[in-house]
Amino acid sequence: MMTRNWQRIALWLVGATLAYNVLEAVVAIWSGTVADSIALIGFGLDSGIECAAAVAMLWRLGLESRAADRERIERGERRVGVFIGWTFLALALYVSIEAGLTLWRHEPPATSLAGIALACASLVIMPLVALGKLRAAREIKSSALRSEAKETIACAYLSATLLVGLVANAAAGWWWADPVAALLMVPWLVREGIEGIRGEDDDEAATG
Repeated sequence: MMTRNWQRIALWLVGATLAYNVLEAVVAIWSGTVADSIALIGFGLDSGIECAAAVAMLWRLGLESRAADRERIERGERRVGVFIGWTFLALALYVSIEAGLTLWRHEPPATSLAGIALACASLVIMPLVALGKLRAAREIKSSALRSEAKETIACAYLSATLLVGLVANAAAGWWWADPVAALLMVPWLVREGIEGIRGEDDDEAATG
């Protein structure tokens, strides 16, 4: 019964993540276009990647809620884990390209009140949602959900780098702060992506 309750909580959390990321993508791309901000537009595209991961995770959780056989659930878990691993690598590629272009072009982040408000909201909401999903992943022993939760943490980190870049540029003229902070996350993204594709997180989920 306890596991069943955590399955429902996991479904709700992933569904809420999907809904928020759709809103986040629309607001970020719109405000980025208005402010001519590559960083904000890229942030919106990242939200699209996270939407894809959330949809895959909802499919996986749906298998269990429909009482599918254990073998089918395990196959679904593996497929979603691999898919989320690839989204981590796609996110690492996006961060590397965007940060590299920003450094090369010497482009300071554009000021956007809507973008700042969005980044602040994500910094509050996403860590809380990620913690909930990590707890649910531990209770239902899902490595795929654990990986998806880490992607939510990555979203919060990107929100922080966006704010850091805006504040540092406005206060001290440090236009490079945003891309450098984002690049620091790339090794972690690559590691998580490779682990997801190889399934190296499965044992941790089974014993956690």
